[in-house]
Amino acid sequence: MPPSPPAHQFEYLPLVLRERGPARFPSGGGDENPATVANKAGRSGHAGGLRSHTANVSAAWEVRQATRLQDGLPDIDVGIPLLLKIDTSLELDDLRRQFGFEIVSEQEDGYIIVASEDVDLAEFQQKLNDFVGGITGSANVAKIHELREDLTQEERLRLILTETLFQEWPSIADSSTYICDVSITCVGTWEIPNKPSRNPRWKDETWARKENAWSTARLEAYDKWDALKDERLEAMRGIIQHYQAEILMNVDNVDSEALTLPDSFTLRLRMSGQGLKDLVLSYPYIFEVAEPDDIETPQQLARTLKSVQAQLDILPPDANAPAVCIIDSGLQEEHFWLEPGIDKEASHCFLTDASETDVADYVQPGGHGTRVAGAVLHGEEVPKSGTVHLEAWVQNARVLNNDCDMPREMFPPAVLREVVKRYHEGKRKTRIFNHSINTRTPCRTRHMSAWAAEIDLLCNDYDVLVIQSSGNLKCSQPAPCIGIAEHLAAGKTYPDYLSETSCRVANPSQSLQAITVGSVAYGAFENGGWRSFASENGHPSSFSRVGLGIWDSIKPEVVEYGGDCLLAAGSPPDVATPQDGRDCYPELVRSTLSGGPAFDRDEVGTSFAAPKVTRIAARLQSVLPDESCLLYRALIVQSAHWPNWANSLSRPEQANVLRRLGYGIPDIDRATENTDFRTTFITHKDRTLGSGDCHIYEVPIPAALRRPGDDYDIRIDVTLSYAAAPRRTRQKPRGYLATWLDWISNRKGEALESFLTRALKSDSDPITDGVGALGWAIESRGNWGRIPDIRRNVGTVQKDWAIVKSNALPEDLCIAVRGHQGWSRDPDAAARYSLVVSFEIVGQEIPIYEPLRVAVLELQSEVEAEIEAEIEMEIEE
Repeated sequence: MPPSPPAHQFEYLPLVLRERGPARFPSGGGDENPATVANKAGRSGHAGGLRSHTANVSAAWEVRQATRLQDGLPDIDVGIPLLLKIDTSLELDDLRRQFGFEIVSEQEDGYIIVASEDVDLAEFQQKLNDFVGGITGSANVAKIHELREDLTQEERLRLILTETLFQEWPSIADSSTYICDVSITCVGTWEIPNKPSRNPRWKDETWARKENAWSTARLEAYDKWDALKDERLEAMRGIIQHYQAEILMNVDNVDSEALTLPDSFTLRLRMSGQGLKDLVLSYPYIFEVAEPDDIETPQQLARTLKSVQAQLDILPPDANAPAVCIIDSGLQEEHFWLEPGIDKEASHCFLTDASETDVADYVQPGGHGTRVAGAVLHGEEVPKSGTVHLEAWVQNARVLNNDCDMPREMFPPAVLREVVKRYHEGKRKTRIFNHSINTRTPCRTRHMSAWAAEIDLLCNDYDVLVIQSSGNLKCSQPAPCIGIAEHLAAGKTYPDYLSETSCRVANPSQSLQAITVGSVAYGAFENGGWRSFASENGHPSSFSRVGLGIWDSIKPEVVEYGGDCLLAAGSPPDVATPQDGRDCYPELVRSTLSGGPAFDRDEVGTSFAAPKVTRIAARLQSVLPDESCLLYRALIVQSAHWPNWANSLSRPEQANVLRRLGYGIPDIDRATENTDFRTTFITHKDRTLGSGDCHIYEVPIPAALRRPGDDYDIRIDVTLSYAAAPRRTRQKPRGYLATWLDWISNRKGEALESFLTRALKSDSDPITDGVGALGWAIESRGNWGRIPDIRRNVGTVQKDWAIVKSNALPEDLCIAVRGHQGWSRDPDAAARYSLVVSFEIVGQEIPIYEPLRVAVLELQSEVEAEIEAEIEMEIEE
């Protein structure tokens, strides 16, 4: 056996930024869309068809609006909605620039909902004439394949209503009352002008004037967006007041009645069926109407109560220890295992029908928030003896009622924003939030929900980290959201039923910025007619909702131990959590307000897996207090490995593992420490990257680790974690973010100079050397990596790993982080990011930390000397 590694002082090594510059992207390629080609060949016929549909749509809309006025309904003089099918290569902003259309929302299969203030569509009609005449600037008419007449608006309704509301739409009674979340776009038909480039002939005064004019135009654009949002909110109020509807307020009657996002706002409305139908059919800027989701958290039947006596000394955290906000059902603050770590001064109840000081956990049996807080403070096992020095403060934000539910009068995104602002701007400047709250249904995949988008916006704006549970399947539940027993009765077997759509992660765990946490089981169990679903440690929990997430992002990113349900034979089968199977359930602190033990194994759920990851985040804040939450997220994901059983599976089976376990189970030591056999490199502080820019990092690999005679397995992990401003109306990940990032690496045998020419845009042709990729597990395309049909570059945390023989390592590992244009045209739009690279010798045959440390510090000194020399030359010139 190899000798035990000596103790190392915790020390991450710096990732050296080797070069920066404009990114070189692969050329487009691909054949032109056949429909577009045909439209160019038959200009007159294509334009004539669009013209006919345009006239019909415009006339029908004018008739509808005139009829509304005759019926005494409020005037809505705001434009006309249109449903287009376009060539997917068409830039959406070209619809605005060239045709005067405002993008309401992007849909699947090339469908786009737009709106035009010009009800007669005169500008579009002129473009059709120009297209027939071959006039410059009209070619994109060929890429508008259809303008759907949709005179009954059935197709539009199908795209903006949830499936349930769409099915109910024909039978909605005028007098019925509905509570709905209505989302309205406010993008407008203008943009920030392109930033001017300086002409060498211009005088300083000329350049200053042009630069000032551009800055003024940019500020005016933002002012117009703000004004448009206010204008549309007022228009909505006119309809709402006419129908005596209500904009539901949140707990403290906050100033804004709408939840603001960069391109839209959402209102939770209580209104009659008549008003809802008129609003949706008449207001063209609505892009989503959703019924409020029911909040779900796992609560099982009460178990036999017993007393627990423990001889234990629990010491409070240090005064400046990290704070973790528990957004949940409240806490039993006087609980023996919790009380020393609770920041009681910060406790607050956000429920509209309770006092602000009513922060206890009344959920029966045993509470919910109390269990979550215990897992944050104590992890996998509740301590029974000795002295325990707590590492973090927990803060009590009660948002769920006695039934572990959020009242529908409370809009979850608005509540979440209020909580984050209160605690992040509070005394402890809280940065870590545990959110073990989900809906009972799988997330929708058409648009990012307002709740999930709010998490993304808060993480971007405040540099906070939200740890989010993935949600649970019920042991038994009728259609449409069937439970485990119903899947089994339908002939589905574990774990294959987890691939069903009904088992997808629950809202808001599709959020791209949150760390979404699923659950795994402790292992096999069989006794008294009951048996566990899992047959091995680390198998997915039978109840854990899984991925892929929205837009095929990898969700959940990580998993932790949340237990397993048990199965008893029968017809139908019996699925439950009987007391006999307590070894299958996590040990958790319990609320004793309604009796019962102070801790027990009597509950399962992803709710209790998530706080174990939150515990790692708190440790990272202790170790790296001045670093960003993006780095904490990267290090947590970087530390995650699959259980051993998963590594020997076939490629398709590993694709299912990735969907169910994400990147695996994180490890607190791997996330926060280096050893002789594991070395982690990080970027300190957030880096920023704009569209089209590229940063290249170099990790030198010493010759001693690449000796031809050696044949050791080296595991390389790379994780990119970034944040950018979201936009809800877009339906693709690359349009959802203002700027999106990805990363690429050099190939085996590809030298730094060759990689630079391949990654950076220059006049030189890229040099191609090397013998192929390093063997990444996932890769940026679904057929490039070992694991098929999944891409690593969809989400805002992008991890990949490869196991490389030591004698096949390159001289340098080079990583290029590239910025791509998202929805924003603002040249100052950028994404913040952190990058983490780890090397681990799998068999621990030789130490690698010290050789890598020496090599990277030498490279750092070399690069700093080069920069100093360049500065001196510039001064001399």
